[in-house]
Amino acid sequence: MSSARIKKFVLTNSGNKLRKDDLIFVKRAADVEYRLARQTVIDYWKNGEIERENLCDAQPMLKRNAIHCGVLIGESCPICESGEIYYVTYVFGPRLPAHGRCISTKGELQRLNDRKSQLSAYVIEVCPDCGWNHLVRIASLGGK
Repeated sequence: MSSARIKKFVLTNSGNKLRKDDLIFVKRAADVEYRLARQTVIDYWKNGEIERENLCDAQPMLKRNAIHCGVLIGESCPICESGEIYYVTYVFGPRLPAHGRCISTKGELQRLNDRKSQLSAYVIEVCPDCGWNHLVRIASLGGK
């Protein structure tokens, strides 16, 4: 994806666009961070133990969701170093689609968190340029 297309979308859809402040932060005991696993994978790649094709394998839909529904976090890609990283959040649970629900608007996570049923939110970092993707965290929602 060209960076010109990304910048054009951000400028035209800024009113209801998610910001970094709208992301899920670990708050419950059952939540899991994957920073160490991420760093291990990156270190293996830098040492030549993993091929780039095995790291940069994001599905086209995940790349599109990163651009259109994700949050630009202001970091460059650890693999290609020229692309920008987006966080994409998918929520799974009862009364949601089997493939999960991609969070795309402000307040959507809060509405899901207010549900009585237990839900799981998966935050994935994605580089639309090279296809790098890695699970950032799994967070618990709902159950109130």
